[in-house]
Amino acid sequence: MTNFKQEIAKQIAKATNLEEKELEAYIEIPKDVKNGDYAFPCFRLAKELKKAPPQIANEIKDKLVMDETIIEKIEVLGGYLNFYSNGQALAKEVLTEIDKNEAYGKSEMGKGKNILVEYSSPNIAKPFHIGHLRTTVIGSALYNIYQYLGYHTIGMNHLGDYGTQFGKLIEGYKRWGNEYNLDDNPIEELMKIYVRINELCKEDETVLDACRENFRLLEQKDNYCVELWERFKTVSLKEFQKIYDMLGIRV
Repeated sequence: MTNFKQEIAKQIAKATNLEEKELEAYIEIPKDVKNGDYAFPCFRLAKELKKAPPQIANEIKDKLVMDETIIEKIEVLGGYLNFYSNGQALAKEVLTEIDKNEAYGKSEMGKGKNILVEYSSPNIAKPFHIGHLRTTVIGSALYNIYQYLGYHTIGMNHLGDYGTQFGKLIEGYKRWGNEYNLDDNPIEELMKIYVRINELCKEDETVLDACRENFRLLEQKDNYCVELWERFKTVSLKEFQKIYDMLGIRV
């Protein structure tokens, strides 16, 4: 596989007549991806070449002859030479290496270390929306990567299953539960109840007080409120699990 840093150092060495290995040690990975994949700080050469870093950067750039299948663009930013690798070539090389080696990238760098990855964390009785999908996919990818690197990885899916909104949902179910079938499309039905009770709370302060009382009872382990809350959780989790299964994600 192409060693990009080595290739960059090789070409800079030709342009400056300086030692290739020393130059390679100077090459950095920019903090901002907008500044390329590799950066060479010309400040390192200012004393030796007795020139300002931006001047050195421009002079080296003019002399560089880079293979475009490896480095497709070079830019000068202040005293830095920024190199942009050829994305297609890099992807092709990586995929070729992965195809040759099933354990590509695997290591024990995380051995003996713990890491916690929290992701998804949807709210009970509410739809699983695009924001949850994004954090689920990213979180699961991070979980797999850390595990592949030898870390003891803990995935955490913290559910939004508590708060005054459940007092509202309980109140709504008390009033209109027989109008909604939680066995079919439970999230959608629970959401309808929540929207309806929320509107009523805006119209009547006493209804909001009743919702707050429901949550107080839930905190005190009132049997009826806890039973409803558990049911809301159960049907919600069942629906969420369908999405996780479809995505092939373990939570």
